[in-house]
Amino acid sequence: MIVVTGATGNVGRALVDRLLAAGRPVRALTRDPLRAALPDGAEVVRFRPDDPAALFGGATALYLYAQAGSPALLEAARAHGVRHVVLLSSGIIQEGADETHPIHVMHATAEQQIRDSGLDWTFLRPNAFATNALQWVPQIRAGNTVRGIFADGLTAPIHEDDIAAVAERVLLDGGHEGGVYRLTGPEATSNAEQVAAIGAAVGRELTFVEADPREVGPELFPHVPPPMLERLLRTFAETVGVRPEITGTVEKLTGTPARTFARWARDHAGDFGGPAS
Repeated sequence: MIVVTGATGNVGRALVDRLLAAGRPVRALTRDPLRAALPDGAEVVRFRPDDPAALFGGATALYLYAQAGSPALLEAARAHGVRHVVLLSSGIIQEGADETHPIHVMHATAEQQIRDSGLDWTFLRPNAFATNALQWVPQIRAGNTVRGIFADGLTAPIHEDDIAAVAERVLLDGGHEGGVYRLTGPEATSNAEQVAAIGAAVGRELTFVEADPREVGPELFPHVPPPMLERLLRTFAETVGVRPEITGTVEKLTGTPARTFARWARDHAGDFGGPAS
């Protein structure tokens, strides 16, 4: 049995689908099972850390995202038979990184807790997620203009299913214990180019209008806590004109090249009001 936390999230849901397709038993943890809409083949369980037997009984492996982890949860998993944990960490953790950055602190803490747990582990460190572009859904559904920051900011966004494909191989193949895998998409693309790719996917010409980062706030980043926003804006500013890291890890571990952002946009056209792929 493989336990998947964040089973209704972008990566977690893709991983649940992949494990079921591979014929593996999956326990999908979610805080609201009645609204989860997970596949019938998954054992859907409410994520209650105070009931570890229900979460981990009979399980041997755990897919974990950083916010869900804690030393108590990891100890409960180990006590109930889990031997291997695969953590969705962050590419922000690397040599020379700002260790005071809140995203770094969160993921580095989660990694250290797992190292200290006595469990075998594998860390996945993706950089930019293609799903970050979903922040533009309301604007694109409302019109043909997208207001955003740093039109020339460059990233190599990774498709969530490519992350799930790597997690699948790490969980099923064995031999990845102690592995740290940096994950990216296959090519650099600017924010303005991402909007253009979404426009092509939905059949409309979209225009990126650059906003002054000193004047943006909750209207563009409604889910970012205000104390984190200033630091996050500095991180985005550092991507302007700077070629991003690009790795071949997805193809190396799965045998299939990482998908482009244009492919991601076609896969998600329905989210933006276009025809579903």
